[in-house]
Amino acid sequence: MLILDGKIAAESVKNVLQQEVQQLLVQGKRAPHLAAVLVGNNGASETYVASKVKQCAEIGFESTLIRLDATASEGELLDTIRQLNDDDNIDGILVQLPLPKQISEQKVIEAINPTKDVDGFHPVSVGKLVQGLDTFIPATPYGIMLMLEHFNITTKGKHAVVIGRSNIVGRPMSVLLSSNLPYGNCTVTLCHSQTPDLAAVCREADIIVAALGRAEFVKADMVKEGAVVIDVGITRVDDPTAKKGYRIKGDVAYAEVAPKTQAITPVPGGVGLMTIAGLLKNTLAAYKRRTGL
Repeated sequence: MLILDGKIAAESVKNVLQQEVQQLLVQGKRAPHLAAVLVGNNGASETYVASKVKQCAEIGFESTLIRLDATASEGELLDTIRQLNDDDNIDGILVQLPLPKQISEQKVIEAINPTKDVDGFHPVSVGKLVQGLDTFIPATPYGIMLMLEHFNITTKGKHAVVIGRSNIVGRPMSVLLSSNLPYGNCTVTLCHSQTPDLAAVCREADIIVAALGRAEFVKADMVKEGAVVIDVGITRVDDPTAKKGYRIKGDVAYAEVAPKTQAITPVPGGVGLMTIAGLLKNTLAAYKRRTGL
């Protein structure tokens, strides 16, 4: 059983990116620049954004963090995005989700200039992805594809089951795995809350991507011997015995599922780290497109 260690795969991606940035600086060019916007003080969002800013610094990217109060209006956030759209020194724009209830996430996503849409959520990016055109891929699915590549997981001709149909993970993941790509070419089944006998569908899968946000939903009796299991879930589960009062659980019951698998991602330490790697690769791509490199 192979543990798909996100730290190892992410470091490999970051090392390549760092070398590219150093080459740019040697040539007298500026570094890629990512702007992150954080509205409010959601604990998980604070952690995610801090990690993204830290990793930008590690590989030599410039980064700007803009904070808005939880009471900020939709208009304030849209004005902030417009300013970033117009700033030629900003290559990528990330607005951390979720947003407060008074702000429409869809309006915010659509307000970002598609050439700076490093999250890959804009309808233009999604449309290009579906058509197999060069575009920004949502960071988590992109990170998963990078992980499959790093560990050389065979996907061609395999049956992949994706659990969860969100626009952020499930839908784009199903598109990528079914696409004519080196680590695609799967036959894909996209499952959701209305799928009858989900367990039976999963038992037919060579590859399972669990992205539904329910702690330890995928049990051992849902996984066939030798499957590859990618766990996207990150759920805080109360645990008074833990130092922080909670533990992070994935969508897969790791202890019972892992022994049956060919390969599996841990939580934490798996897909989450690859998500940031995907975001950083998107940011460099945005920089290259905007500067004509």
